[in-house]
Amino acid sequence: MSTQEKVLEEVLEKTTEQPNNEIVLYNDDVNTFDHVIETLIYTCEHTPLQAEQCALLVHYTGKCTVKTGNYDDLVPRCSKLLEEGLSAEII
Repeated sequence: MSTQEKVLEEVLEKTTEQPNNEIVLYNDDVNTFDHVIETLIYTCEHTPLQAEQCALLVHYTGKCTVKTGNYDDLVPRCSKLLEEGLSAEII
């Protein structure tokens, strides 16, 4: 095994150690665009433009990943989205 192969193998192992989780927001017929946008800004620290784009994606495609990261960081954010009446889950 060459040195280059060993280095590549080590890099691949390091990148797979901490998989990112995602909060996926789902479409519903209850919440307004304004409510979804405001909630994403507050809960997921989105910019207004980013929150608006996510709201549009959810509306037209049925779902959108709104936040990625460490599971422990995502749990309270997802809980807040659920408390606000949005449909979301961590995957």
